[in-house]
Amino acid sequence: MDHLSVRHERILGCLRERIAETGEGPNFRQIGQHLGLSSTSSVAYQLGRLEDRGLISRSTSSWRSVRLGT
Repeated sequence: MDHLSVRHERILGCLRERIAETGEGPNFRQIGQHLGLSSTSSVAYQLGRLEDRGLISRSTSSWRSVRLGT
């Protein structure tokens, strides 16, 4: 697998933490706050890249249903 960027590592960490705490994924704003990003479209783009790589998936169209890949 290709090397992950620092940003992608941080997003995956944010997802792991939130899922462990609440049982569901964070919303775009929560991820953005964690990364210091104000643009939700930037967060959406980064999540889409992780999904394309098979590192995360969704069971519905909502990012709150995100699942971490293996």
